[in-house]
Amino acid sequence: MRLPVLAALLTCAFAAPMLAGGVDAMTDAERTAFRAEVKAYLLENPEVLMEAMDVLQNRQAKAEVATDKQLVIDHKADLFADAASWVGGNPDGDVTVVEFMDYRCGYCRKAYQEVEDLVKSDGNIRLILKEYPILGDASVASARFAIAVRQLHGDDAYKKSHDALITLRGEPDADTLSRLASDLGFDAKAVLDKMASPEVTAVIAQNQDLGSKMSISGTPTFIIDSQMLRGYVPLDGMQQIVAAERKS
Repeated sequence: MRLPVLAALLTCAFAAPMLAGGVDAMTDAERTAFRAEVKAYLLENPEVLMEAMDVLQNRQAKAEVATDKQLVIDHKADLFADAASWVGGNPDGDVTVVEFMDYRCGYCRKAYQEVEDLVKSDGNIRLILKEYPILGDASVASARFAIAVRQLHGDDAYKKSHDALITLRGEPDADTLSRLASDLGFDAKAVLDKMASPEVTAVIAQNQDLGSKMSISGTPTFIIDSQMLRGYVPLDGMQQIVAAERKS
């Protein structure tokens, strides 16, 4: 077997630094033989590479989870106590779900009904929505509309506009948003004027700054109490995480 030979060579190679400089101290012939032995072993045992990759990926995943947990701790106030963001579900719920979302994001649209089902079926979840338009001008226009409606008409009106925007077909241009405002019972001109206001701009800038600090580059991104979930998670997955958070 080549394994004992490889082990012996590795022992020599890594013990040598204490004595005479390690691999660099080998002769050309010794170095060539060592490399050939390693190559031969890996070719004969390719599963070793897969095992090593699995170990590396597991370590990286654990490190990312730990980093994300710390990010949540560091930005707890901005995540969970931001007056500029809409709060729904049960305001006194024992688990808080924060969603960074973009109305033009396909996975946000896919997650929309599942988040609704999660909140309604559970009954004890506090839901916070963060307008996080990252997919171009249409995303920004949609976010500005929703924020403008909330600032003009309050939380119930925001939820109606949110539901309409996340299911909207077509482009959210001025004509479409004007019709949408009218359909929802609002003064369309007042909403469109408010969209360009500094107050609306400030909310988007605040969310973008928070997202940047938390290295959020895609939507949806969820924070469920202490856990950050980067990407779409099906309903049963969210339910499992909520249950785990309640036990922790």
